[in-house]
Amino acid sequence: MIATELAAQVLTALHAGSTLAAEPKEINTEGVVKFFASNIAPILLAVLGVIFIGRASRGEISKVLTSSAIAIVGLAFIAGAATLFFVGDYIIGLIFK
Repeated sequence: MIATELAAQVLTALHAGSTLAAEPKEINTEGVVKFFASNIAPILLAVLGVIFIGRASRGEISKVLTSSAIAIVGLAFIAGAATLFFVGDYIIGLIFK
């Protein structure tokens, strides 16, 4: 008697768990990108600027120029990646039209 009640409870719990399973939620990737672009990127650029100014005031001009060049190349890579994203989207739109 106890075994049948336990089995019935287990089956009820399994059935309830399978019917209540929610669909996975989508992640708002555009919102995440906008958040990073509007909040995080300016803070990081400001920190880099403070570091560069601090080094320049100590006379480490060569290190400042090297770091600035590396930062500019990094920004160029980021801009290139964004450009390739939009170009790829445009090409896919042309192919599957």
